[in-house]
Amino acid sequence: MRLSNLADYAVVAMCAAARHCGGGRTSAAALAAETGLPVPTVQKLVSKLSAAGLLRSTRGSGGGLQLARPAASISVADIVEAVEGPISLTACADGGECNVDALCSVRPHWPMINEALRGTLAGIPLTQLAGQPASGKPPSRNPAHPITAAPSRATQ
Repeated sequence: MRLSNLADYAVVAMCAAARHCGGGRTSAAALAAETGLPVPTVQKLVSKLSAAGLLRSTRGSGGGLQLARPAASISVADIVEAVEGPISLTACADGGECNVDALCSVRPHWPMINEALRGTLAGIPLTQLAGQPASGKPPSRNPAHPITAAPSRATQ
């Protein structure tokens, strides 16, 4: 199994957004600069992540993007599902068509497998990937560590 590039980029963008927690808002352009992702891709992700209730966008002076809830309460499963839809390894597990349905003895087991995978991804909070402790407070700056190094001028 492999995530789509868009789901992968969504996790990267959300990690960057999480590092801005408590430090005000950011923008799609700033997230793109910080992550190296193309601006149109980040804009598409912002739309999907906002629709899923993971990001909040505020217009106007002082506006921008911020997490819609604490980073500790956003999981990798939440992010993946915002982009990919429900986590499912096979089409038949979601009621999709299968060429060997009549002979398949595995189909009844796919929901359990999918739930195990989703449970694992749900157990990984955004804070863990973004380098934040579970409290949601940013870690102390460590210039030798890429996640905790001081932000670049492009993101300030």
